[in-house]
Parts: sequence; C-alpha cells; structure tokens
Amino acid sequence: MTSKLPINLHTLLRQRTVESERIEYKAGWNPDPIIRTLCAFANDFENLGGGYVIIGQDCDASGKPLFPPVGIPEHQLDKIQQELIGYCNQIQPPYFPLLSIETYEGKNLIVFRAPGGQNRPYKAPHAVTAKHKTLHYYIRRYASTIEAKGADEQELLSLTASVPFDDRINQRARVEDLSRELMHDYLTRVGSQLARQADQLSLVELGRQLGVISGPTESPAPVNVGLMMFNPEPWRFFPVMQIDVVWFPKEGPGGNSFSEKIFKGPLPRMTGDALDYIKRNFISETVIKHRDRAEATRVENIPFRAIEEAVVNAVYHRGYDVREPIEIRIMHDELVVLSYPGPDRSVRLEQLRIGKAMPRRYRNRRIGEFLKELKFTEGRATGIPKIMEAMTKNGSPAAVFEFDKERSYFMVRLPVHPAALEVESQIGTKSGPGGGQITPEVTPEVTPEVRLAKVLKGAMSRRELQQALQLKDDEHFRKVYLLAALDQGLIEMAIPDKPRSSKQRYRLTDKGRQVLEKLEGAE
Repeated sequence: MTSKLPINLHTLLRQRTVESERIEYKAGWNPDPIIRTLCAFANDFENLGGGYVIIGQDCDASGKPLFPPVGIPEHQLDKIQQELIGYCNQIQPPYFPLLSIETYEGKNLIVFRAPGGQNRPYKAPHAVTAKHKTLHYYIRRYASTIEAKGADEQELLSLTASVPFDDRINQRARVEDLSRELMHDYLTRVGSQLARQADQLSLVELGRQLGVISGPTESPAPVNVGLMMFNPEPWRFFPVMQIDVVWFPKEGPGGNSFSEKIFKGPLPRMTGDALDYIKRNFISETVIKHRDRAEATRVENIPFRAIEEAVVNAVYHRGYDVREPIEIRIMHDELVVLSYPGPDRSVRLEQLRIGKAMPRRYRNRRIGEFLKELKFTEGRATGIPKIMEAMTKNGSPAAVFEFDKERSYFMVRLPVHPAALEVESQIGTKSGPGGGQITPEVTPEVTPEVRLAKVLKGAMSRRELQQALQLKDDEHFRKVYLLAALDQGLIEMAIPDKPRSSKQRYRLTDKGRQVLEKLEGAE
C-alpha cells in the first residue's frame, strides 16, 4: 500500500505550520480519531480538496508541529497499513486515502493524503475499534473534526453526487490524453520525491498518485483537472479555456482599434505566459521627485502584484463549464479582469470591498490545490486582501470589485496611478513634456512608446527596433510600440511619403529627445 505522494513533506511541515482545515497531526497510531478525520476529508464539506493526516508528528496546544518528530517505530509500519485497510472498509461507502511512508529528521512518518471523495456523503463509526458501532457523518470545522448535525448534516446530504466540475471524471477523454512529461515537470517544480520514481510508474499509477485519474481498476479515466493541468491542448476538452489580453488605445473600448493576444495551454503555462506578457509590455514605472526631500519615489502604473492576484483569482474561481474566456482589458487609465460566473452566494459585495469576504464553498477544489503547490495562490481567500494591499502600497487608487445580482460575472478594476496618467498626458500633448512646472515632478520610465524611443539609435528599420526590444509578436509591436510612438510624436519616418517602403527607417523627433532627456535626468 506504500507509495510516494505528490507533495514536498518539508513544505507541508515547515510552511503550513498550524493545524488547519486541511492538515492534522497525530503523535501516534490512534485509529478512532484518524478514521473520523479521514471521513471528514472525504466529505470535503467546504470543497477545499480534502486534506492530510500526518502520523508520528506531534503538535502543541496551538496546533503548531513540534520538532523533531516523534516518529513511528519501524516494526509498527506494516501493522498500521494492514489495520488501515480494514478500518477504511468501515467507512460507508468505503474510502481509501493515499498513503506514504516518509522519513523526516531521521524519523518515520506515515502521511495520508485524503482527497475529496467522488461518492460523498461518507459515514464512519465513532469508534472503529468498538464492538458495537454507530455510523455518523463527519466534517472539518476549522482545525477540528466534528460530527455533522442539524443544518450541517442537511447541507452535506444536499451535496450527494455534487462533485465540483474540476474533480469530475471526463468521459470523453482517455488516460493517454494525460502527458507524463507535464506531470513530471509539475512534480519537479513542487519538489516532490515522487518525481524521482515517476519513470518507473505506469501512466495510470502516476495519475492516481496525483489524483488526476479515477474510476475502477478495469476502467480508469482522467478527471477534468488532470486534463486542465497535464494535457498540452486542454481546449479540446474545455472550449474557450483561455485568457484573452486586449489592449485598447487611449480612446478606449469605444474606439476603432485594439490589440488582442490569446493565451491557451495547460493552466500553469497559460497563466504564467499571460502574466509575463502583461509584465513585459504594459507595466511601467514612474519616478516622482519631491521638492522637500532628495529621495524620489518610484511607482508602477499598476502594481504587478495586484494584477497577478487578480488573474490567478480568475483562473482559480472561473467556471470551466462556461464557454467564456477570462478577459483582461488594458486601457490607458485602468486594467480590468473579467471572469464568469461570479462568486459563491455566500460572498457579499460589501464584505468583498473591505477585503473580509469568506466564501462558504469553493467552485474548484482541485485547481486551488495545484495552484497552491505551484505558489500561485494560498487558496484561503487571501487574493482580494492582497490586491488591496498592493494598490495601497503603490499609492494607487483602490481596486474596484463588481458582480451582478445573478452572480453571472466577476470583475476586478485596477486603476492606473495618477502620476502615470500625468506622464501620459505630458507625452500626448502637442507642446511636449517640457512646458510647465509639476509638483511633485513626474518622469516617465518604461511605457511601450518610451521603451522604443530609448532603443532607437540614429535611423533604424522596423525589424531592427523589434529585435532591439526582444519582441516576437509583429502585430503587437506594430500597434503597441511603433504606432503609439508615431502617434505621440516621439519618432518619425525617414521617408514619410512612402510609409510602406522596404527602405523605411525611423528616427527620434525633438519631442522624443526631450522625453529621453527628462528620463535621463531622473535617473
């Protein structure tokens, strides 16, 4: 029964330092409370993805693990595993967690990974060791396992056969649709010992260890989150599983032009690529000089940390059975992240706006689990407070959160910092940035058009400019950089009467030189 789990035990013990809804420590093998806790994790009342039980690891009264671990004697390991099989058969319907023998600080630990079950609700005896057994429903409430009674029991019963979409078996897919290479890459990134043994396991065994293959032995099948994470083309199974990044010029969505970039692929790659693209092309820094002190203040037009949290929040909580992409709209005065559908009914808008909303239940229990392991998210409703904190630290206007009464969408608006808007208005005026004293003085840093002006030496072709900026997307370079710099009057064509000439070159204007001089003065 022993196997390696797709976890980093060091991370589990050291970083998740306090007992919580998803982890429980036991100094020794005490089957009665352990089976009750496994039953509670199987019921996954909050859709958090189940949890872990670590045997051989003691904790103090506050729930923090104590080191070194107590450990399990070598001669007890086989006995505990054999007993566990019999006790898990007493859970109704039968439920078997994944088990691994791990060594930590020279001590043997038994680690159970208990994912949310496919056949909830589950019942377990109050005491599996008792002669006469009574079955009860158990759930997790904060760091405790409790019997579900009254309203909790009724709500648990209402979850019968209600498995979150990301944890459902996909009947249209085959085990072979999962990529061993992507699974191995994930295990390596999270520091799992299972990565060393992945090549020795069959694809089915590896998928079951990761919890992305379910079903009976004779008919295994991938679950949806496995295809989202470990299939190179998940849009074949989930149409419109993508992130659309749309940039609008200064006239906004009502104008006649925009630039669009679509990101697809496995969830980690899709999310990371979209964020990298935004960071490279749309994040700028503005230097604010103060008359009353020597130190200048540097602010981002929009703090990237806030964007990252908003995008990951959308990836985590969107409905993957809804045929709508995540859309990121970038305008001169704000960035908007839009996803479908809206939040859980337990979330109140007034609580959300002050960063104190706690969803009653999560839409995607397994996606959150994987994103947490990859350090994309903490998975405990911390995304919104972090967005608010990032905006405050940057001196930006407050983020705005919106959803309608029907909870059909969720929108996050991140306004651009006023100083960045002031720089843009300077660059965009015909008189150029040199007219008038500004208090505090603001200086442009890395807007796309200014970045282009900075790399322009003498007269350069379009291809030379694009290579100097290390940009691969021709259309994005043309719209976001080249046309913007021409429109702002920072650069000009060397052959203006033949704009499409193969010999066309671009050079700085007087206005462009003034902007760069102002920039150099700030540095």
